[in-house]
Amino acid sequence: MRLEQVVPWGRSLEEYCRMFDLIETELQSKILDCGGGPASFNAEMTQQDKSVISCDPLYQFSVDEISQRIDETYPVVLNGTEINRDRFVWTTIPSPEKLGQIRMAAMQQFLADFPLGLQQGRYQNESLPDLPFDSQQFDLALCSHFLFLYSDQLSFEFHLASIVEMCRVAAIVRVFPLLVNMTGETSPFLEPVMQELSAQGYSVQIKQVPYEFQKGGNQLLQISAKG
Repeated sequence: MRLEQVVPWGRSLEEYCRMFDLIETELQSKILDCGGGPASFNAEMTQQDKSVISCDPLYQFSVDEISQRIDETYPVVLNGTEINRDRFVWTTIPSPEKLGQIRMAAMQQFLADFPLGLQQGRYQNESLPDLPFDSQQFDLALCSHFLFLYSDQLSFEFHLASIVEMCRVAAIVRVFPLLVNMTGETSPFLEPVMQELSAQGYSVQIKQVPYEFQKGGNQLLQISAKG
């Protein structure tokens, strides 16, 4: 991965709870955040003495490098959101300006936590579809704004292998959202991925969640490991 290919955009614990419909007992479990990026989820959970490991190839870079990249891409992302503002639901987040404040606050919290978290092994430079973790090491694996969102860049085979690998390391896997980036259309890979996972013996279901920012982006895919 080259840093100039990355557009860092971080979300908070509160958003994770709504995106993944997390309840308190789940927050108390062992969680893997795949493709966590510069989210403050890990930092906030750690402050509450909860257990999260985040993995992302972004974590190969230093705090200063990630911070600089955030500063470079932040106005570009906000401008794109402003141009496409009719594709978003402006209720919980009332404006692009407020969106920027929320995202930047989460990313700054991540940056403050990153050096210590890296040292403690809470942030790991790893990426799908090959994870270094033990089988069923986690109770829950989360994948936000990566699979399905980038269906135009990531193959069907990559999606399937990534989900199967997350199922290897976690009892329950949740992926959000199920839409292709910016188009608002459901990923063309969703149905075939679900069919193949079901054929392999996994329990697969689509669940409504109490979160919708991208219009129509209010569902997650939950996969339960075999056995």
